[in-house]
Amino acid sequence: MTAQEVRLCGLLLREHFGEVVEKVGTHLLRSGTQNLRTIIHETGVSLDLVKKSLCVLMQHGACVFSSGRKGPGSPTEYQVTCDRILRILRYPRYIYTAKTLYGDTGELIIEELLQRGHMTMSSTVKTVADRLTQNMEEGHSMDYNEVSAAFSKLVETHFLQRCPPMAVAQTTDKTTPGTPAAPGTPAEAVSTTTPTPESFPDCYKVPDVTLIGRGKRQLSGEDGEDQRNAKKAKLDSEVRTHGDEGIYWQVTFERFHLHFRDQAIINAVASRLDQTSSEIVRTMLRMSEVLTSPTATCTKPLSANEIFRALPTSYNIPRPILDQYLTLLVDDPMEFVGKAGESGGGMYVVNLHKALSNLARATLESVVQERFGSRSARIFRLLLRKRHLEQKQVEDFAMIPAKEAKDMLYTLLSQNLVQLQEIPKTPDYAPSRTFYLYTVNQLPTARMLLQNCYKTVANLIERRLFETKESKRLLEKSQRIEAILASLQASGAEPEQLKEVEEMITAPEKQQLDALRLHVNKLDSAENQVDETIFLLECYIDSTATTTR
Repeated sequence: MTAQEVRLCGLLLREHFGEVVEKVGTHLLRSGTQNLRTIIHETGVSLDLVKKSLCVLMQHGACVFSSGRKGPGSPTEYQVTCDRILRILRYPRYIYTAKTLYGDTGELIIEELLQRGHMTMSSTVKTVADRLTQNMEEGHSMDYNEVSAAFSKLVETHFLQRCPPMAVAQTTDKTTPGTPAAPGTPAEAVSTTTPTPESFPDCYKVPDVTLIGRGKRQLSGEDGEDQRNAKKAKLDSEVRTHGDEGIYWQVTFERFHLHFRDQAIINAVASRLDQTSSEIVRTMLRMSEVLTSPTATCTKPLSANEIFRALPTSYNIPRPILDQYLTLLVDDPMEFVGKAGESGGGMYVVNLHKALSNLARATLESVVQERFGSRSARIFRLLLRKRHLEQKQVEDFAMIPAKEAKDMLYTLLSQNLVQLQEIPKTPDYAPSRTFYLYTVNQLPTARMLLQNCYKTVANLIERRLFETKESKRLLEKSQRIEAILASLQASGAEPEQLKEVEEMITAPEKQQLDALRLHVNKLDSAENQVDETIFLLECYIDSTATTTR
């Protein structure tokens, strides 16, 4: 874990959970596994706040606990996982993907589960139905069954999964904070691995939940508060009738990542060749997503006949044309698709690792071009292709004057984008009898760029927080006026009253607010764009690590 990752994790924890959780979380990231007493002593935070912070982190899956390393009876120890905290950066993308695939209902289900860590199915359905009803016209409401159907679809496609069950501990440590709303009682040891269908058979089994009714609108006023409290007490008394007590659900981040990876490959094929080729690759990925392991270097072989039958009928691709497209994909230098045999009209696979490697390579080339210009990018691409070249060979192949090529190579070398390898003819390493070869090691360069991306996102978040803090008074005033306007509109106020309230913000203040919102939106957009680069580089590094095992 690097300093840039810890810094970014701290900013994400502060933005979403507050400064106390940030202090406890970053301390555990830097110090590693610790027990409760040590955390309190080294952070200087009170016992109650440390317990609550650990509860928040465990609720969101960012902290795991296990029995002490000193043997039976030793205090429970806690460990924060950096990868899980960094997933917070990708929350908007998860939510947008759910909206694209399953509409507003799917979007709100994923949003609620991300905000609360994990929930029961009945609680999620009720909350989402109430939120959807709130945005509907008067007299309309959302049926619980519709939300339950969307929830079941998310589980069927493995975007949601059950939280792993925890064994009931025989003895409970009084100093151990319990996880809020956690499925089961905390055990002395818990597995830190994500549950899979192989290890947990009921991971994707939807329970029989008895939910009858429709979403309810939020009431306003004191009477509404009393009614809401009464209804909440009534619902709490009836919670046992739903049939899913103790069964909690969480978002399957790995499934979303597989979807993002497939979309990146499909988009790359579309930009490299055409839309029809991308649809053929999309069909191959869809057919093999259940059969292929998430860590596999390529998909399971599919025959041309199977691909032809599975293609969408709207494309009307004749069989001879499909064979031509498959041949074109196999012969393409990017090697997105490979041929694995001749049976069934030809057996084809999608080369996942090669595709990710080519996407990472294109990202590195783009970074070099944007920072150092097209000539430096030409040298960088040349070294990637030829592997090892002397300076004179670089000048000749790249067709760049010697002085300029030398300056560019030294600039790339100083930025660790290019490495210099010495091959001596004699053991004394005499310069006159040594070959000096320039080369590019893609994997270390990708790791370095990944750390730069973490630093960039952290800078963007800090800048956004600074901009918001500087205009805090103006933002609070704007929010108060918007609340007053909403209240007046709900009560049927006259246009003159609304105009009078709107004029409470002066013209210069409006300009300042517009400029601030534009700036913050640009920073948000930049964060999302950098996260896409982070995702590609992480996928490539993980895939390479899996391949070399």
